[in-house]
Amino acid sequence: MTQFLDARSSQNAALFNSISIPIPVINTPQLFGQIGLQTAGAGTNLRVSLKGTITVQLPLALFQVRIIIVRGTVATDPIVYSANFTYGLSGLLNPEVIMFSANDYNPPISAQITYTAFISSNLLGTVRVGPESFDGFIVSN
Repeated sequence: MTQFLDARSSQNAALFNSISIPIPVINTPQLFGQIGLQTAGAGTNLRVSLKGTITVQLPLALFQVRIIIVRGTVATDPIVYSANFTYGLSGLLNPEVIMFSANDYNPPISAQITYTAFISSNLLGTVRVGPESFDGFIVSN
């Protein structure tokens, strides 16, 4: 029988256009969400489900945004999810909403498992404008 262990959320901005955070360095991950999931009472077969939303305003050119989620706190920790999103000139007038969903099966058991979400861009001028949220839950058998 599946046992619920924990659920957490990290919300940096709840509203559309409520922040203005530039991504200042090309192809360098910038943290936008972090959660720690407690594993007290865990059985076997841990399963983690993660999802999130981030909204970016585009620069005046074709560009690519990369989202990565790591099991840990820094961008060099083990990646459990990565995706690239490419945008053209059609998105210049309206910010782009990026939604993602990820899973981590059988992560190493510890008192708390931390997941961190990062965003990077291949072009200067990309700005995080909100909303931004990252959440997840963990279950076991």
